Amino acid sequence: MTIQEQLQSIKKQFYAYRNGIVADALRRGGDPHHYIMGCQLTDIASIAAGLEPTEQLAQALWNDTQHRECRLLAPMLYPLDSLTASTAIAWAEGVQCNEEADVLCHKLLRRAPFANQLVGELLKQNAPQVRYTAFRLLLNMQVIGRAVITPQLKLIVENEQADASRSLKPVLDSILEDL
Repeated sequence: MTIQEQLQSIKKQFYAYRNGIVADALRRGGDPHHYIMGCQLTDIASIAAGLEPTEQLAQALWNDTQHRECRLLAPMLYPLDSLTASTAIAWAEGVQCNEEADVLCHKLLRRAPFANQLVGELLKQNAPQVRYTAFRLLLNMQVIGRAVITPQLKLIVENEQADASRSLKPVLDSILEDL
């Protein structure tokens, strides 16, 4: 089956799990995607469980920036042993919303052997969504006991907290609470 055929099959599965109430709420909340089926993450994970993880399929899903569910499924299907630092950075830089960042960090990036270095690289950038992704990754790693928090990194978190957005503040509070 070609990648295009796989994508079509996956989108049919999304359609079967569609939830109009959730989709409407996401649209009203400002979700940036053009196509929103309103699938729950558990449903997306169920679809992922029935697929063979491949770099090509995951990348094709991630490249589909118009479909919310494609973007959330992609990190679930990217084989960790194929993930490079440059791909991880590119995906983090391409995150469109906090939900994508949350799933990307939880399902893929936190397990990468270079995750601590990735946090540092992402924090060098000023784009709010990239910084959110960096702090979310740091929190995910902290939860599983893999975060290396230096005094300098702690200072960055504390300084960021002063001007943090409503969505970033709880992430920063959680990081500092666990220190």
